[in-house]
Amino acid sequence: MTSCGRGVGGRGRELGGCESARARVAEQHLQQHLQHSLPALDLQQHLQCSPEQRRAADITRLLLLYRPLLDAFIVDFFTEDLWAQLPPAWQPALASATPAQLAGLLGGRAGPGAAWPLSLLAFAAAARALAFPRGSPGGSPRPPCQSSRLHPLLRRHVKPKKQHEIQRLSQLLQRLSQATGCERVVDIGAGQGHLSRILSFGLGLSVTAVDSDGRLVSLAERFDQELLRELGKARGLGKARAGPAAQNPLGGPGGSEDGGQVLVTGLHTCGDLSPALLCHFTRSPAVAAVALASCCYMKLSTAPQPPGCPLGYPLSASVAALPGHQLSYRAREAACHALEEFEGRLRGGSSHLRAHCYRAALESLICAAEPSKRHLGLQPGRKAHGLSFPQYAHLVLPLAGLDPARVPLDSEAVGAMLEQQHKVVAFYTLGQLLAPVVETLILLDRLLYLRERGFHCALVPLFNPQFSPRNLVLVAARTPLATVLAGLDKDREEWDSNKDEDLGEGQSLHSPEHRPQ
Repeated sequence: MTSCGRGVGGRGRELGGCESARARVAEQHLQQHLQHSLPALDLQQHLQCSPEQRRAADITRLLLLYRPLLDAFIVDFFTEDLWAQLPPAWQPALASATPAQLAGLLGGRAGPGAAWPLSLLAFAAAARALAFPRGSPGGSPRPPCQSSRLHPLLRRHVKPKKQHEIQRLSQLLQRLSQATGCERVVDIGAGQGHLSRILSFGLGLSVTAVDSDGRLVSLAERFDQELLRELGKARGLGKARAGPAAQNPLGGPGGSEDGGQVLVTGLHTCGDLSPALLCHFTRSPAVAAVALASCCYMKLSTAPQPPGCPLGYPLSASVAALPGHQLSYRAREAACHALEEFEGRLRGGSSHLRAHCYRAALESLICAAEPSKRHLGLQPGRKAHGLSFPQYAHLVLPLAGLDPARVPLDSEAVGAMLEQQHKVVAFYTLGQLLAPVVETLILLDRLLYLRERGFHCALVPLFNPQFSPRNLVLVAARTPLATVLAGLDKDREEWDSNKDEDLGEGQSLHSPEHRPQ
């Protein structure tokens, strides 16, 4: 977990042998470049800032240096000749790199026989150093089919990835409840209520589950009743019901209706929802603490907006004052990518790697046939990478309103584009290097927003990034978080040792108050 940052010169993962020494020199090279780009007075002010502010400033300067790479759409690889926009010194090494070598560049581990230019190593080392640590991704790239850490009744209807997430987030919320003395939780964007049930029936907390989708609310209520019936059978109870919906569980600037406090949580709250909840937390004494895992950064509201419409990014005065803090839609969309999954595909030489080349080649054909159809959101399906290009084109072109028979799919130009798949993969890898840096800037902005208002906060890599890429949880409270974070360290040791936890099969379930809304 982290609530502080490193400068550009900070060490990332250790590299082996000669490449380790080259990476250290590369980091020093880029740090000197960034520092020399600041006037002496600005550099002095930079060093006087908090670690979080320095990291944010370093990130914005890095992104300014590589803005064209960050804002490029991979579908435009051929139509805009993206390869030619790379530094000339990088092109030969990247053009000859194997997928395994690109994986080494992405993950900071030595690739077999790779000889990268110093400036490319500097770029990669700086990107890794500036991104928030995401935790060790070791172990299986997929969660177990069933989590032994959850009661069997709480595993029903829950996919393995979600089991992993709700089990860990529920333990964090339990720690927050113990630290704040608050036993009421509001689960925002609760969906089918999986997290709410583990908090309510597993931990005995009073929970209000909130979701705007009536279909999901109906499913949540159905699953609640299934669980209540099972509990009734096991204990000889009559029919049980979930509690009534709360009128205003979040309270307002004057506090809650009954003067009590709540914990607010959201598991992968989308777009502006996380910023809205953080703003509410800062204004309402009814909220004792928040724990939010975010997603869908591309849906954040950014400038310009109509008067009176709040921004989802930036929130903090610190980030808003930085030159180059603006993030394009493409940059924010890249921040949602699964870095560890892509690195695994590179190491395994996955057939998925051809998908971007297919789509870029098809974009070139679409633009030639009908330029107005540029950048269409075409969804060919998850198995499209397993097709030949003609098969892929016959599947996708009708989605763009084009007749495959009228598009030259077997021309020499198409063949030449498909032969450049290795370049497309290399270019895409460079963008993936920047993706965690963009996510870090967005989350740093929220952390600084809370710090500017005097709240205690931290970012915790709570989930395994191998199968839960958006694994950073922002925790904020009105009281110090030291005991919560120390408890999470202890929990992490137990998770790593694979010991069963408090919600295993031998544990009983509660019949507490639970309010879907």
